[in-house]
Amino acid sequence: MTPTLDLTGRVAVVTGASRGIGYFIAKELAAAGAHVVAVARTVGGLEELDDQIKAAGGQATLVPLDLADMAGIDRLGGAIHERWGKLDILVANAGVLGVISPIGHVEAKTFEKVMTINVTSTWRLIRSVDPLLRLSDAGRAIILSSNAAHSARAFWAPYAASKAAVETMMRSWAHETQSLPLRVNAADPGATRTAMRAQAVPGEDPETLPHPSEIAKRIVPLASPELKETGLIFQAKHNRFVAYRQPE
Repeated sequence: MTPTLDLTGRVAVVTGASRGIGYFIAKELAAAGAHVVAVARTVGGLEELDDQIKAAGGQATLVPLDLADMAGIDRLGGAIHERWGKLDILVANAGVLGVISPIGHVEAKTFEKVMTINVTSTWRLIRSVDPLLRLSDAGRAIILSSNAAHSARAFWAPYAASKAAVETMMRSWAHETQSLPLRVNAADPGATRTAMRAQAVPGEDPETLPHPSEIAKRIVPLASPELKETGLIFQAKHNRFVAYRQPE
């Protein structure tokens, strides 16, 4: 990965861009020169992001979209193709926690929502933009994951299962495209000062956690056209991201 990042002329999709890590990833990509297609449900957050990006001299296109709307995800790919003819960067960041609860107490509607937003919509997004990323000279896909996928921590079953599924899809996609210029990786940001983290661990002092802007700066280099790695999971450790490959 390169210490300085030039994404001038490149088009990037970021989901969950209205707040948290996604918000700051979108800002970082725009600051590096990318045109950011910012996707989220919250219009107010998207408009604030747009103001911030434009004030810094960047460009963004806002897409208010609930990722439970699978047909909407399909239309997103079509609209990107019609306007730009390709996609250079995908950051699949959007996700929901669900509930921290014994697995036997999780309501069906809660489990289904976690799987819909975290897994099915990620697959649908990949399906929608995979052909566009293949048209880029250096397509880059970054899938946000979590250590919960590996720790199998008590009471985290729905979220952990969803992230394990997402990582497996990422690895399969990377294998399928390893002979292409497309590079596909996952990023595990670790504990970060976000609303989701506060929901998961309500008694935690948020000031002890890194701000999402710090984490975004470490994730965005995975969008570099110079990146060689694919099929890896990058984890936040000791103020830097360390890559590892799961056993085949």
